[in-house]
This record gives sequence, structure tokens and C-alpha cells, in this order.
Amino acid sequence: MPRGRYSLHDPHDHSPLGEERFHCAPGPSGWRYVSQLTAPSGTPTGSVDLAIDDLGRPIRLQLQSSDWQVRGAALDGVTWVRTDPTGEHATEGNVRAHAFSGASPAFYVAISRLLRLSPGGESLRVRLVAFTPPVLAPLTLDQSWALVDRTAHATDNGPLEVDEYQVSHLDTGERHSVHLAGDVVLSAPGIELEELDGPPSSWARP
Repeated sequence: MPRGRYSLHDPHDHSPLGEERFHCAPGPSGWRYVSQLTAPSGTPTGSVDLAIDDLGRPIRLQLQSSDWQVRGAALDGVTWVRTDPTGEHATEGNVRAHAFSGASPAFYVAISRLLRLSPGGESLRVRLVAFTPPVLAPLTLDQSWALVDRTAHATDNGPLEVDEYQVSHLDTGERHSVHLAGDVVLSAPGIELEELDGPPSSWARP
């Protein structure tokens, strides 16, 4: 069960946004990721609890940020309930999308599991509903993912395979790279892995 810490920063001006301390592990029905977020001052700012099934579909999502809360799952596409800070009102949403996305590294891992790409193969298009802090407002977006390289690195625990994905935002044309080792994000825009206790969990290859 990997445990660790990501540092989060603005991908444009690199100003620090805080930290995300996490643990994650595969289970009998898929994979689960749990984390706590803090501001640069150390003040708690939110949490993430994401569970996916063996096919990479989100079977449970719980987000909390600045008193806003989202609960969601794969149902007729993806379905969610978003609650305002007062707790008095809740709004429901449903979109014919494949999965959820957001600021947490967990979503990169979950989407890669959903797509199960092969190195050098064709890219796949995916429709996502993204929730970003601080208010977790839903945004539907389309991305294209391609697995451009897989490299084995020698470690004390044996070879560690690192996958490099190219992610293209189809609405803006922007592209960026994401490096994953199993169920751990090594680097992505605005995300750096600072600490890791235990090796990443490996996926079954397609």
C-alpha cells in the first residue's frame, strides 16, 4: 500500500498551493485512493476518496473542499450530488461521460486504468466531468490520451516501469505529459511526488 506526499503548485506561475498526503491500494473489486489536502500554511483544505472497479470505472467519489462536497459514481454515464457550504441545498448532475477528473493526482491514475493503453498505440478520446477546488463546480471536458513511452528503471525491489502519457485538451489544444509508475504519479502539471513509503502497486497489462 503506497503512502506518500505530493506537493501542489500552480502550473503557470509555480506558486505553491499546498500538499496532498495520500495512501492507495488495489483491492478485491478495484483500487482505492484516500488523501488529505493542506494549504501552504498547513491548514486543512479538503479531502479525496476515490474508488474504481477493475475496469477503471468510478464506483464512488467523495470530494471535500472549502465546505463544498461532491459525491458521485458511474451511473448512466457519471452522476453526482454537489452540496453548498451551508448544507441547505444540493444540486444533482448527470453527464454521458466516462469518468471524473479534478486537481488530485488520483484522477490521472484512474483514467489511465480506464483506458488501458499500450505503448506506441493510437490515442483514445475520453469525456470527463472535472471538479476543481475551491468550489468544486462541475466542468465537462474532452481529452485525448496516448501512451508514448514505457521505460524500466532498476530499483532495489526490481525493475520499476514508468509510463509517459501525452494528454491533449481537445477544447483548447493544450498538451502536457504525465509520468506514472503503477498507481503513483511521478510528475504532472502542478504535481510533484515528494515522499513515497512503499513501492507503487502494479497494474495488470492489457
